[in-house]
Amino acid sequence: MPDSVTGLSSKSFDITRDVTAIVLGGGRGSRLRPLTSERAKPAVPLCGRYRLVDIPISNCIHSKINRVFLLTQFNSASLHRHVSHTYKFDAFSEGFVEILAAEQTYQSGDWYQGTADAVRKQLRHFRNLNAKYFLILSGDQLYSMDYGAILRTHIDKGAEITVAALPVAKDAARGFGVLQVDPNGRLVNFVEKPSDEAQFQKLVTPKAVFDDFGLESEGRSFLGSMGIYVFNADLLPGLLLEHLDWNDFGHHVLPRSLQQRPIFAHLFSGFWEDIGTVRSYYEVSIRMVQPNPPFEFHRPGQVVYSRARFLPGARVSNATVRNSMICEGCRIEDATITDSIVGIRTIVGRGVTINRSIIMGEDYFEEERAPGQIPIGIGEGTHIEGAIVDKNTRIGRNVRIHAADALPDQTGDGWAIRDGIVVILKGAEIPDGTVIGKA
Repeated sequence: MPDSVTGLSSKSFDITRDVTAIVLGGGRGSRLRPLTSERAKPAVPLCGRYRLVDIPISNCIHSKINRVFLLTQFNSASLHRHVSHTYKFDAFSEGFVEILAAEQTYQSGDWYQGTADAVRKQLRHFRNLNAKYFLILSGDQLYSMDYGAILRTHIDKGAEITVAALPVAKDAARGFGVLQVDPNGRLVNFVEKPSDEAQFQKLVTPKAVFDDFGLESEGRSFLGSMGIYVFNADLLPGLLLEHLDWNDFGHHVLPRSLQQRPIFAHLFSGFWEDIGTVRSYYEVSIRMVQPNPPFEFHRPGQVVYSRARFLPGARVSNATVRNSMICEGCRIEDATITDSIVGIRTIVGRGVTINRSIIMGEDYFEEERAPGQIPIGIGEGTHIEGAIVDKNTRIGRNVRIHAADALPDQTGDGWAIRDGIVVILKGAEIPDGTVIGKA
């Protein structure tokens, strides 16, 4: 009988046993700094109570894939803490989410040199699982996908490698690795961030490919790689070990395997966002609080999982709140909050105004503080606009934080400006009356 999630025959394919997922935790995350100064990219908080890593892991769980490895090497402590507290499978399910940090071995003593090299260095941990397919995922994207669909494409097409691709317009294609495919969806070329007009003419996707997936191009006639891949398990180890200079899937493995291996595209038409910069993180977060957001964290049957914290409900007194998320454990009094996200355990004082901002919240309730120390939270009379306030910050009274597109990148005491957005650093203490950004 076909599996209700994957649609694949249970006699020939068991997605739970035959697929191992590998989530790439990323490198230093320099484009997301200072949000990644003290944490790995997948551990960056998202929409008040989640972490970026919750997205691919939740997608795996809903797709009945419960063997997940998470590869990371930078600032992995908070990521490890989150994963170990969140994802606990039944002892009889054989499921797990396991972090594999870069480590020194007799074979290698250096850091991951790229996405493919990260997988290469951890191959010994995957080989004894007898998987038929490896699903390679990114740890810094926001989307909802049934991975059974890409596995269906992989099996039906007789592919050895399958690449998830997003239909994009020409202007957007300039920021992607773009797939050139034949009418059957097989890759014939892969161009990283094309810019030449002659290249674009060759990269237009044949209509038959859209028809095969039941999609209309609607002006999006190019296929951008999503950084999601399926590999036959009997292919990937040999491919990586035979070519030790192939360190990245997008730059090396795909373009150099095109002539020898059947590589196919799988088209995805839903919402997808790469959260790779401070600007993209800010903009996608603010979109989540608008009417009809493009992504739902609580869609029935497709919820995004995260750590259960058993916090009290938010307490809001005499406040005005519009188009905002207020997470559990918050205490808000006589404040105005508009188009914003207020994360768990946030304390907001009287007369505070928060507009188009992301307040990540706190890791703990404060029981006592040092003499003269500013209380954790946001002090009375403070105005915050166009900002990201990282966790466990202490913002004094009558502080003015105001972003503007024209502000140059700069770093101050407890704060930074990136892409015109003010970021209050994790654990920072901002004195009373401080003005940051546009006065």
